[in-house]
Amino acid sequence: MQKKHPSALCMFDRMMSAANGKRIVVFLDYDGTLSPIVDDPEQAFMSDSMRSAVREVARYFPTAIISGRCRDKVCEFVKLTSVYYAGSHGMDILAPMRPLKSTSTGDAKYQTRVIDEQGNEVVLFQPAQEFLPAIEEILKVLDEKTKEINGVMIENNRFCISVHFRRVNEEDFSTLEEQVKSILEDYPRFHLTRGRKVMEIRPSIKWDKGHALEYLLDTLGFGNSKDVLPLYIGDDRTDEDAFKVLQTRKQGYPIIVSSIPKDTKASYSLRDPSEVMSFLLRLARWRRNSNGRLLI
Repeated sequence: MQKKHPSALCMFDRMMSAANGKRIVVFLDYDGTLSPIVDDPEQAFMSDSMRSAVREVARYFPTAIISGRCRDKVCEFVKLTSVYYAGSHGMDILAPMRPLKSTSTGDAKYQTRVIDEQGNEVVLFQPAQEFLPAIEEILKVLDEKTKEINGVMIENNRFCISVHFRRVNEEDFSTLEEQVKSILEDYPRFHLTRGRKVMEIRPSIKWDKGHALEYLLDTLGFGNSKDVLPLYIGDDRTDEDAFKVLQTRKQGYPIIVSSIPKDTKASYSLRDPSEVMSFLLRLARWRRNSNGRLLI
């Protein structure tokens, strides 16, 4: 992308030279990273070749997808049982089974032991459960107040609400924005964030993709490890929270997906999902050829 954020493909060998003897953990955003950005969010399908690349990486490294989407929707798109999923910007996480314990949200009351589709015991972590009734109310009000605005799409992501305006006429955007803000005046425990052609209504709790990354590292057993090397690949503003965590930890590689220069906390860049796929395939190939030098 630019000198400040060199290509992760061009710098791959240098990046991996620091990875020998370390435990790599892979974190991936979904929209704009594993799938192209499309006008209709319901059509944001990942290709079979990308699915194959993610499956290959997950064979060798713990792999998690952290998305703003509803977790069930991401699972439906990805269709892989070998990865961990965190939806609603990390407010809905299906994680490996570890002893239930206190977290940065206060205590273990948000963690539940459940059985996944493969019959494995896992932990379901949902720190925004108490907001679900209010989210349902906001959805109804949003539907009513925005029904006259052409092109708007409201997506229920369970613990947050996405208001997509990619297909909204430019002259109608200010009206839509005013409507969304006016609704939030009645719900002070929620706040508005922004992404690529989307406004998101989220509970005002101290939780984001960065917290989700740390929670998953902890449940994977790498929370305090000096030998872990996390990779996080994402394209949107919400991914900056995860980039910031990696910078603070001074561990791993935050990688931005963008074809243009951006103000970002990432260290490296990839231009688009096709380069993400190339990077993932190269990472899996590097592991296969490492002759056991990498700890797993």
